[in-house]
Amino acid sequence: MLMNIYELSLALGAAGLGIMGLSGFAHTIGGHHAGHAAPSSHTGHHAISVRGGARAIRGAGARGGTRFLWALLSPRALFSLALGFGVSGVALQTVIGGSLLFAVAVLGASIFEFALMRPLWNFLFRFESTPALTLESCIGDEARAATSFDRQGNGLIALELNGQLVQLLGSLHREDRDAGIRVRAGDPVRIDEVDAERNRCTVRAV
Repeated sequence: MLMNIYELSLALGAAGLGIMGLSGFAHTIGGHHAGHAAPSSHTGHHAISVRGGARAIRGAGARGGTRFLWALLSPRALFSLALGFGVSGVALQTVIGGSLLFAVAVLGASIFEFALMRPLWNFLFRFESTPALTLESCIGDEARAATSFDRQGNGLIALELNGQLVQLLGSLHREDRDAGIRVRAGDPVRIDEVDAERNRCTVRAV
């Protein structure tokens, strides 16, 4: 016997959410191990330079309405809506029918997604491990001079990385050196380039 639209939606939604739940759990476990290895995974990158354009890309984000639309169109939300639609339709198809059943099933799908699945999903994945940051991820960020820079424009800078205070050798950008800018202990600087292998970076005065 062919399944009707409600039975098909129920089966599709249940299968999709089940697969996503299992893959998300596996990703959480894998991400936990990968997070510890992340600091060394990029050490082969030399002197990565990022200017204002890349910084703008990092800071660019969709506005509230667009974020909501994308969230609603995500596979997880679509599977959840399909499951709620199917459950409501199958449960009530012996009581009501036609367009009224369809409308009630749509309402049931919305309630199922926003009142049950979304809060539950957010709760289950709130403990997903956050990948460890690398030195390269600090490009464009602000740090502090731990020491006064010498006449050649070199000194120690300090920044917070993965909850720890990290110090590395900073070299003032050539343009700032040529302009006669002096960096003293405590002054803010912005990380412009990173050489993770040598544990040093190029900075600009803020």
